[in-house]
Amino acid sequence: IDKKPDNLSESEYHQLSGATLESICDDIEQFIETYPSIDCEYSQGILTIDLSGVGTYVVNKQPPNKQIWLSSPISGPNRYDLINGEWKSLRDGSNLLDVLNKEISESTGTEFSLN
Repeated sequence: IDKKPDNLSESEYHQLSGATLESICDDIEQFIETYPSIDCEYSQGILTIDLSGVGTYVVNKQPPNKQIWLSSPISGPNRYDLINGEWKSLRDGSNLLDVLNKEISESTGTEFSLN
């Protein structure tokens, strides 16, 4: 695993992190049709995903570090850097989208996949 975050300008970081959070919210809004007890809201760089019976995920932009931070009711907090175009944790090598896919799928008993 390459441990060096991609070299992003401030505007590239905002564009890529914003697109990632919007995409996650869009995918969850489609998933609501199948699994109505999940809700998401994206505003001002903060994405909240409320999963009934499990808790609330908070996914937010962290511009000073050019990271995306995740607070999960299941796996706890983690920070993700853009490495080779993927949001990965330098702490445990996990991929942000993989973590969300796995936890939401397991929590709902329904296959969930972020694009």
